[in-house]
Amino acid sequence: MKSLFFRLYLWGMNFLASLRPIKEKNIVVLNGSGRSGSNGYLFYKNIKTNHPDYNITLVEPWPSSHLSWETWKKIGAAKYVITTHQPFKARRDQVNIQFWHGVPLKRMGFMAHNTRYRDNKRNQKLWHKNADMVTSSSDLYESLMSACMAIEGKKYQKLGFPRIDYINHPAISKEELLADLFKTRDDQAHIGIYMPTFRYELEDPFVMEQIRKYNYFAFQDFDPYELNDALKAKHQYLIVKLHPYEMRMFEDFNSQFSNIAFLNNDYLFKNDLDLYELLGNTDFLITDFSSIYFDYLYLDKLIIFITNYLKQYEKVRGLLLSPYEDVTPGPCVNSQKELLQVLRHPDDHQYKEQRFYWRELIDEVDNLNSCEPIFNYMTKKF
Repeated sequence: MKSLFFRLYLWGMNFLASLRPIKEKNIVVLNGSGRSGSNGYLFYKNIKTNHPDYNITLVEPWPSSHLSWETWKKIGAAKYVITTHQPFKARRDQVNIQFWHGVPLKRMGFMAHNTRYRDNKRNQKLWHKNADMVTSSSDLYESLMSACMAIEGKKYQKLGFPRIDYINHPAISKEELLADLFKTRDDQAHIGIYMPTFRYELEDPFVMEQIRKYNYFAFQDFDPYELNDALKAKHQYLIVKLHPYEMRMFEDFNSQFSNIAFLNNDYLFKNDLDLYELLGNTDFLITDFSSIYFDYLYLDKLIIFITNYLKQYEKVRGLLLSPYEDVTPGPCVNSQKELLQVLRHPDDHQYKEQRFYWRELIDEVDNLNSCEPIFNYMTKKF
């Protein structure tokens, strides 16, 4: 019922907003990706800096039932509407540029085990009706996305993704990041970041309860004191960046451990940053099924994969590529004991060729500067 009312709200506001005259140099970015590798937010920053003659508006969070009428007027008056999730237009004569928010490893839409056919068909119609251009990086990306969302091949343009423009160009120094999050200085520091996927859909009370108790790995043998001591011994620092839903389960983001720190959205918003503007300062990534691992390949650094609930995830939602061990270019660990073994001896030279192989598969775009080609294409083509 709530979903029905929200759709009615969107329909009503669309109608009213569509009565506004379109302005040729107006762009609106509907950012549903927060600040964790948001193509929309980073494109907004780029255009605002490099094309001041265009009037670009950032709308976040999106979608929302709490937007002001002034915001809806800007949505209705924009010629270009940029989206990171479902494609959207307030009117037919607008141009929708769809960025999406990651190269998918997890099954989505028609391919997922835990979605409804009726919802998938409705989403298919939205993509067909509203998306004028879908940015892409490779044939593999297009195949995966079309399998899940039934996107027509003619909609894709291999122009890359804005988030990649920033991944190897940190907005602040490593020393600043260390001081901000860990309140320390260490010339030998190696910073890692842990970014798991959305685990709530596992529908496993044990996993959620463990996360609520600050066992963010959901390891059976989790011991934060042992983990912190191991990190400290190697001058390693771990940033924990959880999915936004899991972050809401935490009452306190202040870690009691010297070498473990939580990164929440407040820090990113306060400093006008996206997470990808910090990734270049990190030395390794820990993840499970998050699409961030495909992007981290651009840094050519160690990636550690957590597999303690792999079988559950494959059953509940599913993966698009398998076997998992063959598509993950890094050590797979199933417990804290195994994780610490990798962290004590983090030499991953054996995975370098695998990282290169997967990066070549997902990236056929020669130019790593995607913002400008996307802007030029959309303003000249449409």
